[in-house]
Amino acid sequence: MGFLTTAEPAPGRIGSSEWPVSRRYAWVVFALSFGLLLSDYMSRQVLNAVFPMLKADWALSDARLGSLSGIVALMVGLLTFPLSLLADRWGRVKSLVLAATMWSLATLGCAVAASYDQMFTGRLLVGVGEAAYGSVGIAVVLSVFPRALRATLSGAFIAGGAFGSVLGISIGGAVAQAYGWRWAFGVMGVLGLVLAGLYATVVTEKRLAPGSDPAPGKVDAQTRGRIRVLLPKLFSSVSVISAYVGSGLQLFIAGALIAWLPSYFNRYYDMPTAKAGATAGLFALVIGIGMIAGGIVSDRISRRSPIRKWAVAIGCSVGSLVLLTTAFRLPAGPVQLLVLAMGSLLCAGTAGPGAAMVANLTPAAIAATAFATLTLAQSLLGLAPGPAVTGMLADRFGLLGALRLVPLVAIAATVAFLIGRRRYEHDLRRLTAPAETMDPREPEPVS
Repeated sequence: MGFLTTAEPAPGRIGSSEWPVSRRYAWVVFALSFGLLLSDYMSRQVLNAVFPMLKADWALSDARLGSLSGIVALMVGLLTFPLSLLADRWGRVKSLVLAATMWSLATLGCAVAASYDQMFTGRLLVGVGEAAYGSVGIAVVLSVFPRALRATLSGAFIAGGAFGSVLGISIGGAVAQAYGWRWAFGVMGVLGLVLAGLYATVVTEKRLAPGSDPAPGKVDAQTRGRIRVLLPKLFSSVSVISAYVGSGLQLFIAGALIAWLPSYFNRYYDMPTAKAGATAGLFALVIGIGMIAGGIVSDRISRRSPIRKWAVAIGCSVGSLVLLTTAFRLPAGPVQLLVLAMGSLLCAGTAGPGAAMVANLTPAAIAATAFATLTLAQSLLGLAPGPAVTGMLADRFGLLGALRLVPLVAIAATVAFLIGRRRYEHDLRRLTAPAETMDPREPEPVS
């Protein structure tokens, strides 16, 4: 496949401000990819809106509720790497359409689940369908835009997860209160199938890579050999590993908030399902805005000094620690909600700069696999354990007690970002040092 998705252009083809395809088509691709990402997270997070109903209907503990949320992220973490590598070789557009179809059908399966075990199976299959979408989708998006927009687009695309969570929680809560929780899953599943069909019609491999051979799976022996040589570069530096770890740990906090805020408002503010979902949806929206803002700020302040991306990540991590710890120790009321919103704004602001740092430190030929590795870290360190661990803590200390402990994860994330910042320039010099002796067909890492 010939997609150029990270910092590195193909020699002689694409500069930092040049458009690989027409601007109009690039934004169409972004809109459709973003729409599927919304569907992805709507199908994932609609469950959180109906936690109170499932808890009452099936007499579930908080730990079991958390497992229904965490299993999706766990499957994403376990499968994103192999499926993304397969998509790099088989065809990214076909992979995305197949994934969207699968998670949508699995969500419809959740609508007819008759027990916890059946729901767990349905959620597991949702995770299988969603496994590679984030990494492959962002690789497709970045392949049709100039390199100069990398962190902004990364933050905006990743923020689609938060916006999808807003819609999934808000719409799901409203539909569940009006028609029952099964209809909430049904609406999300049908929407996903419609968007998958639209994407398959408009986005094609040939239009994404004009002039290249669009035949899926046609990867010659030389290309396969280059990929095998480049794969170790996914973990070739302390700084890129620090970006993986810091980004993953920070999303532990965001994942826990998105999963449990509907229940928090239901239990501690006495809100009905629809209102609790809508209120939690607003906080998920704030988290998404923080993702976009983090990417924009990162791009702006690091134009002359790329190392400043690490400062953005560190600032967001420390800020979320202080604000969220304070928020959950305040009494319920407007002041708590304000401080909670400020902490939510910062808790996932590391997403944009984190993705950009991974892009800077990995070759373009394994772009989707690099983002898959980032997704793996975000899932296994953050999005999977966040809801599940919070549920287990809630069974022991109460939901409020659990949410007071969650922000402490930011301490470890901050340490990871500090280590990465310290090693970043050294690792970049080491990665670019052999550039003069590299095969001219290989992409050069840039900062």
